[in-house]
Amino acid sequence: MLRIDMGSTRRYCDGISRRSFVQLGVAGMASAGMGRVLRAKELSREQGTPRRDTAAILIWLDGGPSHLDLYDLKPEAPAEIRGLWRPIPTNVPGIEITELFPKQAKIADKFSIVRSLHHDTGDHFAGGHRMLTTKDMGVSGANNVGKFPSLGSVVARERGPRRRDMPAYISVPVASSIGLSPGYFAGNWMGVEYDPFQTGGDPNAENFQVQNLSLASGLTVDRLDDRRALLSGLDRIPRAVDRSGLFDAMDRFDQDAYQFISGPSAREAFNIASEDPRIRDLYGRHSWGQSTLLARRLVEAGSTFVTVHYGGWDHHWDLQSGMDNYLPMVDSAVSGLITDLDARGMLESTLVILCGEFSRTPRMNDGGNGGPAGSMGTPGRDHWGNAMFCLLGGGGIRGGQIIGSTDAKGYAPQTRAVRPEHVHATIYECLGIDPALHLLDHSGRPTAVLEDPTPIHELL
Repeated sequence: MLRIDMGSTRRYCDGISRRSFVQLGVAGMASAGMGRVLRAKELSREQGTPRRDTAAILIWLDGGPSHLDLYDLKPEAPAEIRGLWRPIPTNVPGIEITELFPKQAKIADKFSIVRSLHHDTGDHFAGGHRMLTTKDMGVSGANNVGKFPSLGSVVARERGPRRRDMPAYISVPVASSIGLSPGYFAGNWMGVEYDPFQTGGDPNAENFQVQNLSLASGLTVDRLDDRRALLSGLDRIPRAVDRSGLFDAMDRFDQDAYQFISGPSAREAFNIASEDPRIRDLYGRHSWGQSTLLARRLVEAGSTFVTVHYGGWDHHWDLQSGMDNYLPMVDSAVSGLITDLDARGMLESTLVILCGEFSRTPRMNDGGNGGPAGSMGTPGRDHWGNAMFCLLGGGGIRGGQIIGSTDAKGYAPQTRAVRPEHVHATIYECLGIDPALHLLDHSGRPTAVLEDPTPIHELL
C-alpha cells in the first residue's frame, strides 16, 4: 500500500501495487517498484501549479568553502583575514573574484553572487540541513537525521521529469551531505520515491557505467517482455469490472518504468563517453568536471533537478594546498558548464547553483591543529555560518550582479542579508513552483515548505 500526499486540494490516494514488477538498484528504493514511484510522482504533481521547462543543476561543495577565498575577498583586511590569494577583475566592472578563478572571471556577466547569505550555525549537519531544506528542526551533529524533504525532492514532487522516461531527480555521482547518503538530499517524510537516483561511479573513469541502471537480479529485458505479456493477459479480469480508469493509468506508469530501463533515452544520456572530446576538455578531465558535464547531459535528456557532489572542503589546516588543488577544478567545471549551456541555447532554461553547507572563519588559524604553528601545513579556516556565498546563473537569473555585502572583515552581512529560504524561493520561482507551497505532513497538517517565501527579487 502506498499513501500519496496529494496536497491540500485533493484526498489521499491509495494505490494497489499489483504490477510494480521492475526493481531498480536505486539507493533507498530497494522495495519500491519503479512504476509505483512514477505513479506517485505524477499524482503528486497534478496540483495545477504553473509548469516551466526549466531544469536546475546544484553543485554542492560538501564540507564548506570559504567565502573569503572564493567570491568575497578582502584585500584590505589584515593578513590573517585576507588570506593567501588576491582578487582579480571580471568582465563585469566592479566585480572581483579569486585569482584562482580566471575562467569564471571571463563570464561573470552570466552569473550572480549572493555575498550576504547566512544561517548562523557552524555545525556541519545543522548547516547542511538548513541549506538543503531551509529548516532548523533541531538537526545537529548529535541529532543528524533528516527532518524535512530536500529542495530536490520538493522539485521532483511538484514538477516531475521533463521527459517521462528520465528520472526527475538525479545525483552525480552521489547524494551525500556530510557523509550521509542520501542524507539531506532525501525525500525524508515525503517518501523514498522522492530520493534522488544516484549514478555512482566516477564519470571521469574510462569505463564509467551507471551502477544503478540495472534490473533486479536474474531479470533480463527479454524476461521483462515475457512478464509484461503475461500481465497483459491477467489484466483482462480487473479491466472488465474497473470503471475508474485506475488500471489504465497503472499501465502508463509501468510503461514509463519499462522505457527508463530498456529504452535508449537514459542510457544515451548516461553514456558520457559519446560526448565530443573538446567539450569534455572544456569542463576539465577530472571527476568534478566530468560529473558536471554528465549533469548537463541529464537535464538535456529531460531530468529536472540534478545535483553534483564536490567533496572535501573541510580545510581546518593547510588551506593553500587544498585551494590550489580544488579551485582550478571548480573554475573549469563551472565556467565550462555555463559556457556550454549558453552555446547550446540551454542557459535560459537551466539554473546553475553553487554552494555548500556553510563558510569558514574569517580569521585563519595557525595551521598547527593543537601542535606548533605550521605543523599541519599552512593556516586553515574553521566553521562559520554567519556569512557565506551562493552563486546562481541561468534559468532566468539576471547575471552580472552582487547581492548584499559583508563587513570589512567578512564576519557578517552588512547589507541585504539573505537566508537559505530566500535562495530556495528564488529557485522555486525559476522552476515555476509557488514558493508559498504547503505540504501535508504525516499528521495531515499543512506545512509550509518555506517559512519566508520571498525570493531575491533583484535576481529575477
